[in-house]
Amino acid sequence: MGLYRMTIFIFLLPHMAQMTEISPGFKIRITSRGLELLKHETQKFVEQELGGITMPEMHGMKGNLQYSITDIKIKELNLTADLSFQPVDGLLFDVQNSSISLNFQRRVIYWLLQDEGIINASADGVYINTTLHLAKDDEGRLKIANVSCDASIAKMKAKFGGTFGRLYDFVATFLTTGMRFILNREICPALNHAGLVLINQLLETIPVHAEVDYYVGIDYSLLSDPVVTSTSLDMNFRGMFYNLQDKDDILENYSVNPLLNKYNRMIYMALSEYFFDSGLYSYFKGGVFRMHIANERMPKDLELLLRTTYFGAIMLLNPAMMDAPISLEMEVTSAPKSTIKPSGATATVHAGVRVLVLPAGKPPVQLSSMTMESKFNAKVYMKDKRLTIQLDLRRFKIFSNQSALESLALIPLQGPLKALLQVTIVPMLNRVLHNAAIPVYCIMVLLSIMLYFPRSLAIQDYTKRGVQIPLPDGIDLIEDVVEYHDGYITIGANLHFRSGLKQLIEKTS
Repeated sequence: MGLYRMTIFIFLLPHMAQMTEISPGFKIRITSRGLELLKHETQKFVEQELGGITMPEMHGMKGNLQYSITDIKIKELNLTADLSFQPVDGLLFDVQNSSISLNFQRRVIYWLLQDEGIINASADGVYINTTLHLAKDDEGRLKIANVSCDASIAKMKAKFGGTFGRLYDFVATFLTTGMRFILNREICPALNHAGLVLINQLLETIPVHAEVDYYVGIDYSLLSDPVVTSTSLDMNFRGMFYNLQDKDDILENYSVNPLLNKYNRMIYMALSEYFFDSGLYSYFKGGVFRMHIANERMPKDLELLLRTTYFGAIMLLNPAMMDAPISLEMEVTSAPKSTIKPSGATATVHAGVRVLVLPAGKPPVQLSSMTMESKFNAKVYMKDKRLTIQLDLRRFKIFSNQSALESLALIPLQGPLKALLQVTIVPMLNRVLHNAAIPVYCIMVLLSIMLYFPRSLAIQDYTKRGVQIPLPDGIDLIEDVVEYHDGYITIGANLHFRSGLKQLIEKTS
C-alpha cells in the first residue's frame, strides 16, 4: 500500500506543481516581424558602436627598417547583418562576409631616410556572431545574463604608395596580420561591454514595482525567464496591482493563463481578468469608491426629488427639518469585478446608498438605506498610444434594505440615480481603469536590447493621466486589433517609426 501511495504521489507531483504556478496577469510577445523592422537600425547602431573602437599603436623593426603605426581609426563599416531570435537563449546578431575600412598614420625610418603619411587599409571577410542570453534576475527584472560572441576577419590588405611603396610591400604582410589580430581582439569586448554593462545598467534603472498614483502601485516583475522560439519572444509578468497603504493585502489570482497564438503583427499583449480585478480591488481597499453629495454638490433637481420622495418620512421624524439640507452617500460595498468573454468585457459594481437629512447643529439623520447593483460594458481600445477602457452602464437596479414596500417607493428614483451614476461613479471607474498602467515599458526595454542602446529611450512615469504607452515621440503603435477571449484580452499592433532611432536617442539624451 505504501508503494502504491508513493506511485500516485509521484504521478500527481507535476500536476500539483502546475496548480501552484502563478498565472501571469500580463504578457508581451515580440514577433519576427518586430525584429525585421529593427534590423536595419540595429545594423547602423552596431556600426557606430564598433566605429568607436580604439586600437593601440604598433611599433617595430625589421632589419634596417623601423616603423610606427599610430592614430588607427575605423572610417567605415559595411556590414551585412541579420537579427533573429535564438531559441531558448535570446537574440542573435549575425554579421557575414562584411568589410571594415580604416586608416592610420605611418612613420618609417630606413637607414637615414624617413617617411611619414597616411595609409588606407581594409579588413575583408568580417564575421561576427553575437548572442544575447536573456533571463530574469532575483527581483524579477529582465537582464542580459550572458553574451556569447565570436568574431573573425578573414584577410586584411593595405594600400601602400609613395617613394617607399615597394619597401612597404615587403612588410605589408607583417603589418596587416598584426592589425587583423588587434581588430579580432577588440570587436567582441566592445559588444560584450554594450550588453553586459550598458544594457544591464539601463535595465537596473527600471523598478520592478512602481507607483501608479497616490492609492495603488503595480508589480510588473517577470514570473520566469523569457521564452524564446524561432519566431517570437514571450515574457510573462505578474501584472498585479496593490494598495500602497497595505501592500500585503492583495487579491488572489485565480484567472486563466492568457494565450498568445498569433504572429501576424509585431507586438502582442495579453491582459487577464486578474490584471483589471487586482487594480479595482486595490482602489476599493484604498477607499476610492466613496462619494458624499450634499449642499452645493447636490443637483437641484435631485434634491427636489429626494425631498418629495421622503417628505412623509421627514414629517414623521420632525417637521422642523423640512428645510434642512439633504445629502446622498454612495459607497461601493465590495470590490468591483470584471468578466471577459469572447462577446466582450463587463464590470459589476455593488454599492450602498444612504439618504440623510442634515439638521443644523445636530448629527445627520438617516432617511433611507438602499443597495444598488450595476453592470457595465467595458470597451478596450488604443488611442494615441494610450490603452483606453470605456465603461457604459448596461444594467441598473436599486432596492431598499428596509422593506419591499419602500423598494416600490424608490421606483421614481431609478432614473435620477442612474443618471447620477453615469456622471459620478462611471467616470471614477473609468479613471481607475485608465490608471491601470500596463508594463508596456517592457516593449521599449526589449527594443533597447535589440538595438544595443547604451542609453535609455525615455520611459515615462506612470501618472494619473491614464495608460500612456511609454513610446517616445516618433514611435507609434498602429493597426491595433483588440480581441476578447474567455478570461483575457489580447491586443496586437505594429510599430511605426516616424523618426530615425538616432534622432530619437538624441531627443532623450
